Amino acid sequence: MLDYYNMLRVAWEENYVLPVPANHRFPMSKYEVLPEQLIHEGTIGKGNLFRPGKVDERWILGVHDRDYWERLKARELSAKEMRRTGFTMSQALVDREVTIVQGTLACTEYALLHGIAMNIAGGTHHAFTNRGEGFCLLNDIAAAANYLLETKRARKILVVDLDVHQGNGTAEIFRNESRVFTFSMHGAHNYPLVKETSDRDVGLPDGTDDRLYLTTLDRELKTLLDKVGPDFIFYQSGVDILGTDALGRLGVSQAGCRQRDSMVFRLAKDNRIPVVASMGGGYSREFRHIIDAHANTFREAQYVFF
Repeated sequence: MLDYYNMLRVAWEENYVLPVPANHRFPMSKYEVLPEQLIHEGTIGKGNLFRPGKVDERWILGVHDRDYWERLKARELSAKEMRRTGFTMSQALVDREVTIVQGTLACTEYALLHGIAMNIAGGTHHAFTNRGEGFCLLNDIAAAANYLLETKRARKILVVDLDVHQGNGTAEIFRNESRVFTFSMHGAHNYPLVKETSDRDVGLPDGTDDRLYLTTLDRELKTLLDKVGPDFIFYQSGVDILGTDALGRLGVSQAGCRQRDSMVFRLAKDNRIPVVASMGGGYSREFRHIIDAHANTFREAQYVFF
């Protein structure tokens, strides 16, 4: 049985903030602004934040090929490989990726103690065993899930990926791992054009509104709880499902997105299943829409658990 304390632990580090690539249309400074907003409004205090170090490469190699990791570590990925990620190769980028992975891995320990922990970054679900894509180089959720299994802190893990883009990298990494059940509910006609096969995929039509989205999610979560019987949940909480998102193509409102977060957190809390949330994507044209939607995830976590 879990013991819940009034302590929402949140991973954040200065090097989460990366210089914006020249070809990147959207602000990356949400990683800097979001914790300031959460502290300013009183959702969290500075004591809620912890700073992860760099992950032990053992946990990277548990889900990524050694050749890929060694070439990434040495900054030797080809120009073609880097174009697929949307990033420019740099040591700062590599440092950022390994810190994000450690943040999510450390969050698992806090979630086991407090019921929930969160990473102000991560959700890098487009990272495969042997390559990166879509602003993802190392898969933090996959590495942390493997850590729990290898250290025997969990027996059955459910990945709830609600980013508007399919969690294709996570699906590929765990396609032969029965102890991890991958669930992705995403835009059917959005990136990636060619989808991987998750354990459960739900593709939503363009323009999906609050009612369709939330009704579908409610049905899926109830079914998954009975079918999977997880003892740990990873939640990819991308806010690119918003109707204001420049890349999303769905029609979910801010209130609907917050209700989505509440549904996931209440499922975990009511069934006493530890949950780690990673932030995922968000590309609304108005920066305040991005910050408010991400902040809602933290607000709901604090409200539901504490």
